[in-house]
Amino acid sequence: MSATLATHQHGKSHVRLGRVWRHGDVHHFVELRVHTMLESDMAHAFLTDSNEGMTATDTQKNCVYYVAKQFTSPCSPEEFGLALAQHFVREYPRTVWKAKVAVEMMPWQRLDVGGQPHDHGFMMQGSEIRTAFVTFDNKGKAEVTAGLKDMKVLKTTQSGYSGFLHDKYTTLPDASDRIVATSVTATWRYSRPPASYDAAYGAVKAALCSAFYGPPKGGVFSPSVQFTLYRMGQGALARVPEVESVFLNMPNLHFIPCAPVTSTFDHDVYVATSEPHGNIEAVVTRGAAVPHCRL
Repeated sequence: MSATLATHQHGKSHVRLGRVWRHGDVHHFVELRVHTMLESDMAHAFLTDSNEGMTATDTQKNCVYYVAKQFTSPCSPEEFGLALAQHFVREYPRTVWKAKVAVEMMPWQRLDVGGQPHDHGFMMQGSEIRTAFVTFDNKGKAEVTAGLKDMKVLKTTQSGYSGFLHDKYTTLPDASDRIVATSVTATWRYSRPPASYDAAYGAVKAALCSAFYGPPKGGVFSPSVQFTLYRMGQGALARVPEVESVFLNMPNLHFIPCAPVTSTFDHDVYVATSEPHGNIEAVVTRGAAVPHCRL
């Protein structure tokens, strides 16, 4: 039988990193989970018994900590991922032609005590994880994709779902007033570097939330998750001009109306469940920009 090694890569997953910067009495802290993958001239390791020239996955792990040490001031996940990817390509130019780095940033936030930020105290807040995915090749081409995952959002009204196909298989009734909740996963690709990755991240997140919730007084009506998802993508593109493609995945977190025994449902008691659930996703691009991911 004829067989061909069509493509290959190797890397290190779930490298956990804590980094502290001490600037006088004020300290800065991040916790990152890093995944590396190298495209390299290592076909012979698959086809023969030789590992000559291979950048071992353990070496890749050590490089994560080395590059972290080189930053003398706090950096964004995107900046760290780019520096690490460049390190692999430039340190091993004879074998590595492309490096891919994924970074997840844990939600540690500086502690606030009576309205005053603590010098060195941090607290993990919420479930939302900031993400970045960076590639860099031996021709100097870099691509940066930012994102977030596990951002849980909910509103108790200003949502409905009606007018969908009803046939013999349909049991779901139309709803004009319901809870809508989801756990947002979003990624967005930059066409060029923003002035600040941190500021761009904050602006995209604010745009996503604004489109989902609407104004504080009254909110905004959502006729479907699909409708709201598209406007969230639109908002991100409008808010940050460097963003050219936005992916959003928004599974339903269901709250099913419940009428407890001896009573009726009055938009007050719900059965909370997440399985099975609907799953809605789309890519929204600026003009004719190429989508940065496939569904």
